[in-house]
This record gives sequence, C-alpha cells and structure tokens, in this order.
Amino acid sequence: MEVNLKTNAIRILESKNISFETVEYEFNEEEIDAVSVAKKLGVNLEIVFKTLVAHNEENNFYVFVIPGCYELNLKKAAKACNSKKIELIKVKELQPITGYIRGGCSPIGMKKLFPTFIDESAQLFDYIYVSAGVRGMQIKISPSDLLNVINGQYSDLI
Repeated sequence: MEVNLKTNAIRILESKNISFETVEYEFNEEEIDAVSVAKKLGVNLEIVFKTLVAHNEENNFYVFVIPGCYELNLKKAAKACNSKKIELIKVKELQPITGYIRGGCSPIGMKKLFPTFIDESAQLFDYIYVSAGVRGMQIKISPSDLLNVINGQYSDLI
C-alpha cells in the first residue's frame, strides 16, 4: 500500500525545516490503535504516541499526546490545562474539530492550533512516532521538535 502523500502535518514540518521521517504501514479498520501500529512498525509501544482531543467544562479544546500503551488520566489532564474537568470528545466530533479522522489524528496541522500537552515520558526517547495525519502513516520525530512545532508543553498525563 502506497500512501505517499503530503498531509498537513508533513507540509508544516517541511516548511519549518524540521527533521523527521515518515513510515508507512498496512492497516485495516480493526487495527488503527497504537498497539497495532507499534506491532506493524516493529517498534516498542512506549514510543508510539496517540493523539487525543478533549474539552473542558467551558468547551475549550485541548490535545493530549500520550504513549499508546496508556490511557489518559483525566484528572492529570484537567490539572495540566487548569480546568475543573476534562472529557474526551466523541469520535464523530473529531473530524469537524481537527480535520482528522480516528486512527489518523496528528497533533500537527489540525484546523486550529489547540493547547497541546505531550506526556513527559516522551523526553526519555530520542524520537517518538505520531500520526502523520492519515491512517497507514506515522511520523518519526524528536520529542523536542514536536513540542516546538505544535507550541506544546510537557506534562504528567498518565
């Protein structure tokens, strides 16, 4: 399967001369989670990060990038963005809000630059994988480059 396209995420990284690699893999509807992606890439699940979108009580949106082997700790997420409560958005809301679909949601290049938090464990690795903005492709990038391009911050999220 050749995905071979330029997503918003790839265009943004190229325009900012940020070093990254893309990695393509076969996928099907049942295998779009981070566990399946890590297996297909043959890499440790701890370096495959998933992108989650949530909203607070005032309906402000936030993005959380966490290792695929963990669930987002909603209390820690709320604390990170100074909210009383954080709730994940519904899958049907994902594309209208971000421009991306489930299994292809990249923290880079959403319709708007939402406040974004990357789990602090990312700093332990030379590089991590995040979605390239389409199912079947990941971006391999240094956590610090990712943090800079999305104007994010590290936080304890798991």
